[in-house]
Amino acid sequence: MTGSPEDMKRIQAEGKLDEWCNDNLKWLRDTFGKENVVSAVLHMDETTPHIHATLIPILTGERRKAKTEQPDGKRKYKKKDTTGNRLCADDVMTRVNLKAYQDTYAQSMQAYGLKRGIDGSEAKHITNSQYYRDLLNQSESIQADIKNLTEQREQAEKELSRIKGDIKTGELKNAVVSTTTKAVKRFNSLFDNKEITQKEQEIKALTNENNDLKKEISQLNNHIQKMEKDHKEETDKLNETLDKIYYLFPIIKEWLKIEELCRFIGFGKDMIKELTHRKPITFSGSLRSPEFNRHFNTENSTAKVEHAPEERGKLRLMIDGISDSEWFRNKRKEFLQMVGVKPKQTSKEEHGKRKGMKF
Repeated sequence: MTGSPEDMKRIQAEGKLDEWCNDNLKWLRDTFGKENVVSAVLHMDETTPHIHATLIPILTGERRKAKTEQPDGKRKYKKKDTTGNRLCADDVMTRVNLKAYQDTYAQSMQAYGLKRGIDGSEAKHITNSQYYRDLLNQSESIQADIKNLTEQREQAEKELSRIKGDIKTGELKNAVVSTTTKAVKRFNSLFDNKEITQKEQEIKALTNENNDLKKEISQLNNHIQKMEKDHKEETDKLNETLDKIYYLFPIIKEWLKIEELCRFIGFGKDMIKELTHRKPITFSGSLRSPEFNRHFNTENSTAKVEHAPEERGKLRLMIDGISDSEWFRNKRKEFLQMVGVKPKQTSKEEHGKRKGMKF
């Protein structure tokens, strides 16, 4: 039971996946009977979230097709009782019933924007081997695109650096050209005025103004270069100081990781301050799991930060006496058991158990 990849992605993004699972279970029980539903497992390890349901086809009443009597002279067999409980997949999975299942399932899924598939569609699922071949081809194509984009970015950075240099040079040239143009225009006006002495004075004034502008431009360039140098020295000094702090006090890095983890899962500033002072806190509310990317509710839980016993110089966040990652996994199992869905461990979960979440 599922929908299109786009619809299921939307349902998951809206936080309605749990509600969707519950409505699927209700449809199974209403359609086949609660006593006939063996299991319903939510699969999250493929392209589209989907549920695999297992049913027992128990029916009551007469059989759909009764056996014909044997001709005279041949051995006859005693008829079985056709009115009691019996197993019969043929009666459950008739062509008419299968179509009816799709119709009623589509009606129960309308609240999530899902629509019935095309009646009589001849669409086929791709095989697992074809799926993984396609996935491998996509991966190779993506790697090639990444290499292409990296080369384009490097080229763009070089071009941007060159353009910045041209702009700075162009601004200085424009200032000089503007001043020179003004001087030429005033010089040309000498031929329209007979007061030669006054024009000579104007030319001299313009020449002095031009020289002053050149000096001002030179001073501005020197000032810019000095500011860039001072900024680089200050940045290098700060980086050097930070490296020394991390070297002399490596525990600071651990506390920064703990602070980022606490902020990500939903602790407030005051709670984080208490935790970083090695004080336990009691809280109620909702926390976000980095591993499962969803929120879990809790009441009267406790949290504290302690040294990791297996790794010297490392810190870990403890919730209700266990690590935060283990606490979130337990919360997820409790939730799946509550809705009647058997949790299936994915490769991502196994990886999270081995490596832990990094911040």
